Amino acid sequence: MTDLYPVRRALISVSDKTGLVDFATALAGHGVELLSTGGTARALRDAGLAVKDVSEVTGFPEMMDGRVKTLHPVVHGGLLALRDNDDHVAAMDAHDIGAIDLVVVNLYPFEETVAKGAEYAEVIENIDIGGPAMIRSAAKNHGFVNIVVDVEDYDVVLAEMSANAGQTTYGLRQRLAQTAYARTAAYDTAVSTWMAAQVGETPRRRTFGGQLAQSLRYGENPHQAAAFYTDGSARPGVATAMQHQGKELSYNNINDTDAAFELVSEFAGQGPACAIIKHANPCGVATGATLKDAYSRAFDCDRTSAFGGIIALNHELDAETAQEITGIFTEVVIAPGATAEAREVFAAKKNLRLLTTNGLADADTAALAVKQVSGGFLVQDKDVGRISRDDLKVVTKRQPSEQELSDLLFAWTVAKHVKSNAIIYVKDGATVGVGAGQMSRVDSTRIAARKAQDMAEAMGLDAPLTQGSVVASDAFFPFADGLITAAEAGATALIQPGGSMRDDEVIAAADEAGLAMVFTGMRHFRH
Repeated sequence: MTDLYPVRRALISVSDKTGLVDFATALAGHGVELLSTGGTARALRDAGLAVKDVSEVTGFPEMMDGRVKTLHPVVHGGLLALRDNDDHVAAMDAHDIGAIDLVVVNLYPFEETVAKGAEYAEVIENIDIGGPAMIRSAAKNHGFVNIVVDVEDYDVVLAEMSANAGQTTYGLRQRLAQTAYARTAAYDTAVSTWMAAQVGETPRRRTFGGQLAQSLRYGENPHQAAAFYTDGSARPGVATAMQHQGKELSYNNINDTDAAFELVSEFAGQGPACAIIKHANPCGVATGATLKDAYSRAFDCDRTSAFGGIIALNHELDAETAQEITGIFTEVVIAPGATAEAREVFAAKKNLRLLTTNGLADADTAALAVKQVSGGFLVQDKDVGRISRDDLKVVTKRQPSEQELSDLLFAWTVAKHVKSNAIIYVKDGATVGVGAGQMSRVDSTRIAARKAQDMAEAMGLDAPLTQGSVVASDAFFPFADGLITAAEAGATALIQPGGSMRDDEVIAAADEAGLAMVFTGMRHFRH
């Protein structure tokens, strides 16, 4: 094996034909013989290029609806043979096997087929077999063979060939091989994940894959290296959004923007809603008559924490709301869309990132949530649990009013997106106090009330914001102290899962305080 090795013969078989003709034309210009299959061969011939069908090389036609075309010793021998091994060279001569120095393959569009909701049989037919086999053969023999699985690498290969009289370097072939193995691993991950859903059982083996979307300056802290990978799904959100302005998103920006958009997407099909996120927790969530109203009400929950936060909207951003948002420093705004006038307002704030998604995320779509721990991964279903009024069980003597019921359901939706222990005070469709991530539930209750009191004082109000509010707790109250604290802050109704050994004690405390309380039978821990 030498560092430089010439490309004399290429096998090209692609489903994504972006840049195909230009790339193949350049290869032909270097004197490279082109082998191909099916639609790829037709596309190259239509462009006036000389192409030899793989079936001419193997002596076998494509068969079984294209399932068998490249699975042949003449193909894989040409890929796997070590050019500096006399026995391999002799075997090639004896069996009329020609060396293949470059393979260009992008696989059947399995992920796209699943994403469009295709039937089982169609998905199965879009599982590529010959492609991954050729990729792995070529990648294994990267000492001599170039394997290209991404359109982005076309120019890289041509640049090396132009610089080295039709040859490529070992370093390039090695990098291409690494990319190729990652691609087949991600492809198999997509297939196995889909199959696991069809089987409906916890699989014995589980894999995860992704494609690099962005190299990040650093992770949560400057000493941590980081990158952002996408999983190929079409879910609207930070991974698929269009960025209109501002510098690249950071690790923390991406994490918080995802949290904000997932929360505001809970209000799809409803009136204007806004969520403001800081350090992955909501510091204000509200609905409103207009988008500007929703933003202003969310902002009033915690104006201090909102500084430097992430704002998510469930409706198209308009100029009036954009103008209001520019009143403080904001890192990112994400929305389904933005008017030209809104974009013009933001253009004056060059460091403000604006992302549009062309839709909201479906809060009911099943997915997996993955967390790394030492030595492994924790995998669970994404929390898509929801409740309606019919699911609520009133456990106190006093029934909640219609307004309280509406606010209780709103608070419960927000609680699902707040780090445990989570306590949410809500009044008239807006959060007025958020307690997050405390080791004690009563501490979360006190912190949320204290922050609401601070905001009331800052706004020049005589009564605390929590006066007349309702409270959501993401898990049951283990003791009555948290409920009593909420009552002292002015809350009139509570929503919680129930299920504590001391439920009777907590219910009695609610009755004594004249509160209405409902149980959901569902909790929303978020760690």
